[in-house]
Amino acid sequence: MIQSLVRVTCLGAVLAVGGAAYRLPGLDVDKSSLLRECPIFFTSTKRCDPIAPKSFLPANVVSASKDEGPRSPDLNVLASVLEAIHVMQTEYFAPWLGTWPEAIDWTAAVMGTHVSGAVRSISEALVHINSDNESVVDWKLESNLVDKYFTQIMASYFGQDAFAIRNEAYDDILWVVLGWLETIQSVNAHSDLYFNLNIQDKVAMPEAGSFQGISDFFLNQPYHGSLWIPAFAHRARIFWDLASYGWDTKLCGGGMVWNPRLLPYKNAITNELYIAASISMYLYFPGDENPSPFHGAGNPNDPARRPRSGPRDAKYLKAAVEGYKWLISSNMTDEQGLYIDGFHISGYLDSGNNNTRCDQRNNMVLSYNQGVLLTGLRGLWEATGASSFLSDGHKLIQNVIKASGYDLTSDTAIDDISSLRPGRLPRWHGLGRAGIMEDPCDASGTCSQDGQTFKGIFFHHLTTFCAPLAVPPSELEPDIRVDARAFAAARESHMKACSAYSGWLKHSARAALRTRDSDGKFGQWWTAGLLADRWAGPWPTTADDGVPHEIGTDYRDYGVPNDTTWRADGRSPKSRRPAFLSPNPDQAQKPLAGGAGNAKRQADGANTRDPNTRGRGRTVETQGGGLALLRAYWKIAHAP
Repeated sequence: MIQSLVRVTCLGAVLAVGGAAYRLPGLDVDKSSLLRECPIFFTSTKRCDPIAPKSFLPANVVSASKDEGPRSPDLNVLASVLEAIHVMQTEYFAPWLGTWPEAIDWTAAVMGTHVSGAVRSISEALVHINSDNESVVDWKLESNLVDKYFTQIMASYFGQDAFAIRNEAYDDILWVVLGWLETIQSVNAHSDLYFNLNIQDKVAMPEAGSFQGISDFFLNQPYHGSLWIPAFAHRARIFWDLASYGWDTKLCGGGMVWNPRLLPYKNAITNELYIAASISMYLYFPGDENPSPFHGAGNPNDPARRPRSGPRDAKYLKAAVEGYKWLISSNMTDEQGLYIDGFHISGYLDSGNNNTRCDQRNNMVLSYNQGVLLTGLRGLWEATGASSFLSDGHKLIQNVIKASGYDLTSDTAIDDISSLRPGRLPRWHGLGRAGIMEDPCDASGTCSQDGQTFKGIFFHHLTTFCAPLAVPPSELEPDIRVDARAFAAARESHMKACSAYSGWLKHSARAALRTRDSDGKFGQWWTAGLLADRWAGPWPTTADDGVPHEIGTDYRDYGVPNDTTWRADGRSPKSRRPAFLSPNPDQAQKPLAGGAGNAKRQADGANTRDPNTRGRGRTVETQGGGLALLRAYWKIAHAP
């Protein structure tokens, strides 16, 4: 009963938040003025009629969109996905270590997420692979492909340095949560497709001593990956509990702190991760009965000592709602509708300063800050049936596409690069150029491991957001009812909006594919795929890449500044750190193997024919980005 009351209260808060429109930067949001909406999902008696969304696209894009009808899958795109994951796991993954040795902890967690997502898409595509009678693939080979990558995911569970990550920033911790929840979804999807138990006929696994014949051994065998779900769920729960200590209401009226070892900084990515991880825990966490301590049995802050929770625990929904309510009220978007990086509190170290407002803004715009929230918004829709969450997500996606220099109305890049003189860059549009997404470090070849990971994160979460809408599962939500008319309208509008992004995805995928080297490894700067054949002179640097680097601090690529905006000397009376956290410094970026080779690449980079050999060159992070983009292109533009 208590759980139901919490959920009802939580849903009331959702509906108050759900109708919020984006506000202009600098304007305070009056929470009392946030619109309420009638949800498409409801319990007991329906008390209102939800307004069916007509479209999630701007009117000019709707009028220009073509209704192409049912589509047949382009297996060449799927083949590119298979090649990308093959290269990633063959060239970069070490099975005996259970990790990608050149990755750092958080980027390895993201690489695992990419692999789990790709395995799910491959599993779902197996039926299409055999749709052509002339190219039928033996089912044993199909099964072997899925199992090969799943065993590597299992190895990464043991290769993940869970004890080290608990001492890192809260965003590092939350990547782990999302990664293992993605794996749980992948296992469940494969099991549902190919190992669906015959529960209706009550044909269960025979008990020992009751076998009638050899066939009984094979009755209702679950997918072997299901055996690992409790382990994945336990790690997700432990790490969500650890991250929840970062939620702070004393400063800025709420929000997650990024790194407890630095001066308080409330940034977009940590809060988006908290929203996405919380709603994903609500939707996909199967429960955890594992009492195993995670660290220090005598530590009262040990998450393993907290009461364990089951599926659809309302505390996770409540956390996601509170997180999104704070985020949309935080003035963290710019004039293009993109999320900037975050806020400090001015004068925080001044003994006589009582300021608690987030008023010192870092205007740096990065691609992953536009992506993770999409999983959160999609999850909030699934939990509530409030279509405004879908509307918010589509607005963000459309803002990103426009900021890459692509026009959805004409379905082409805004700038015609054929008119550019050789050696001239296309115009910067805020998050890319020539219709291709870029981060500020891409064109100059100065991305860190962090920066090399960002674009792949966006496209992974775009894929999650654009999955076809489905009604809540009756076995988990038996009391939920659905307004069929409004749901059908929402599903159709969502499908058409996502389909409208296909041209941009095709344009992006073609450019990215042209950055592959002879080994099939993707480069970081995808725009080079459009420019390399017609470029003259040295490649751009931060001095002439057209990016306004001065608008903010890119601490993810160039390091956290050693100043009093970011760091304290540890003696400030305001400094606080949860008891379970050690004072270890931030996780360092790893140099590429073979330092001399890397130094030579940087020295020769300006005049190389291949701009993607500059800086860190091609890495597991750039390969993960290419895989995520191709998976998005396959799932959104081609998969039936």
